[in-house]
Amino acid sequence: MPLVKAIIAALIIGVFAFEIFRKHTNVRYRGLIAFAAAICGYELLNRQNFGSVVFLIVIGFAVYAWVNWFVSLCALMVLMAFLNNADTPHGIAGIQGLNPWNLLMANVLLSWLLYRRRQGLQWDAPRYVKFLAFGLLFVVIWSYSRMLDDYQKLNVFNDSEDLKKAGYNFAWVTSEYLIDCLKWVLPGIIFYDACRARNRIAIALSFVLLLYFLIGIQVVKAMPLRAVTATASELGRISARDLRNNVGYFRTELSMMLSGASWAILSCVVFVRRRKFQVLLIVAVGVVALGQALTGGRSGYVTWGLTGLIVCILRWRRLLPVIPAAVLAIVVFMPAVMDRMLTGFGGEHGGVQTQTDLMAVSAGRVIAWSYVIPKIEQSPIIGYGRQAMVRENIYQQILADTDGEESFPHPHNAYLEMLLDNGVFGFLLAMPLYFVLLFHSFSLLMDRSDPLFGAVGGTACCLILGLMIAALTSETFYPQDSACGMWAAAGITLRVYMERKRSRETGEPLFGEYESDELINMEEEPDLNFSPVG
Repeated sequence: MPLVKAIIAALIIGVFAFEIFRKHTNVRYRGLIAFAAAICGYELLNRQNFGSVVFLIVIGFAVYAWVNWFVSLCALMVLMAFLNNADTPHGIAGIQGLNPWNLLMANVLLSWLLYRRRQGLQWDAPRYVKFLAFGLLFVVIWSYSRMLDDYQKLNVFNDSEDLKKAGYNFAWVTSEYLIDCLKWVLPGIIFYDACRARNRIAIALSFVLLLYFLIGIQVVKAMPLRAVTATASELGRISARDLRNNVGYFRTELSMMLSGASWAILSCVVFVRRRKFQVLLIVAVGVVALGQALTGGRSGYVTWGLTGLIVCILRWRRLLPVIPAAVLAIVVFMPAVMDRMLTGFGGEHGGVQTQTDLMAVSAGRVIAWSYVIPKIEQSPIIGYGRQAMVRENIYQQILADTDGEESFPHPHNAYLEMLLDNGVFGFLLAMPLYFVLLFHSFSLLMDRSDPLFGAVGGTACCLILGLMIAALTSETFYPQDSACGMWAAAGITLRVYMERKRSRETGEPLFGEYESDELINMEEEPDLNFSPVG
């Protein structure tokens, strides 16, 4: 884990220093850069305080955002891989909401707004997409506002020592259930506006996939070697304990994120022409797939298989044998994964015929659903507002009826959660955006006229499918940190979809006047100068 963090921090510092050196030839500026790099290098080599290194990197990119906000936006995506890590600072001076990610995001956002106004860029998102986005925004705000009268009920299941002392306060609830829901979508919005040339799309897509690759590496590093040969119950216990502590995300979230990410990386092989880069991508696919297997998330296993099946049928039918080959490899080399996936299913075990145990198969989720569905039927139109599972005492009732053996503060089904919180009215406002983005990604994925379409469409398709399939047993459709990469990929996809549409209607080359980067490479905002992929 320290080695991984050291490498990525060194890479970030290197990119930062490279860009600054290109921009500033003054010896004093270079001296300051060298001094900052020396401090970071000392911290990385001695592992004294990784938090200070993170602060140095974030402050550096926050300042540099006013020179080139696109570079800082890409750094922001990398930071997402370590956002919830125990070694990453989660606050500044104890101020609610003031943390490294928010600080960097604020500078990127303000700089982007300033530069796009100077460049005179038009917000050209389709009207129907804006309408659907406002529908999701309305649901987030509406559901939040309805919980303000009794949010104190949330104290029954908080797991933060600070909150146990102070209770859920208005500032925390507003930050967690309103502001945080909105900020995770911002990278996707900015990427949509930024990716007006092929090279920027390649760079943005690379950093989105790098986010998932770094998470996959952390999962592999965090899990002990004995997890490969552990029993199904041991794998579940080890992953639940080690992943939350070392990676920062719950294992169910990691399983969902990585289930689509391995296929997303694989879809970009068509966009890379050099053999050595194709090999590197395939290695990255293997790392991410291994990380996903080690999470122990059964819904993630199913999501991985269904996502791969769908994208292979739509575009890469020759890769269909990969799925059974991967399953066979798991059976041979990681029997614990297969045992965990088949937990609860009937069959012959040691000469004894057993029946399928629905409770074991669903990990007890059927209990939660048996309470949630009747509650939805009592208010099917508008629901009860955010966190209705706790505010309407469903969570407490399950605890009481099962003598504390079953704990479900969440419906463990994102579709049921949306219906419980917002009813059919809110469901119909929030969900169409996800389906439209998925349709656009399908459209690009099946278009063979340009390898860029397959790479971009395949990435977004796999990540969105990963969420929507995993949502049947967990997750949420309220934007959250684990879906930030998905929203970024969706923004890139929407840009490519619109540029393809414009090119077909006008007969001009893809990206038209932006192909030369004249508008996005103004004097005060130099381009990354990275060569396009392939």
